Amino acid sequence: MVKRKKGLSKREIEHIAWLARIQLSKKEVNLFTHQLNDILTYFAKIDEVDTEDIPPAYHVLDLVNVLRKDEVKPSLEETFQTVPQTKGRFVKAPRMT
Repeated sequence: MVKRKKGLSKREIEHIAWLARIQLSKKEVNLFTHQLNDILTYFAKIDEVDTEDIPPAYHVLDLVNVLRKDEVKPSLEETFQTVPQTKGRFVKAPRMT
């Protein structure tokens, strides 16, 4: 696990804002520095949890596929009846130039 230094500096927040093309006032820089450091503190707490024996989960809820099964239907036959020209099982269209 990589150890990170304690929090983000105001200079780093200003650099992130510059990368995002966002202009921040000094008050906003101070506010975002505090807020982002609080978020990083919570992430550090989460990192402390022992998850060695917990299997990975792909979704937090135990959901199953709720979609219907695919059923093949002869829908192209109706389409070919309305097409002006066909060649075999293909639609014949004018040449593009």
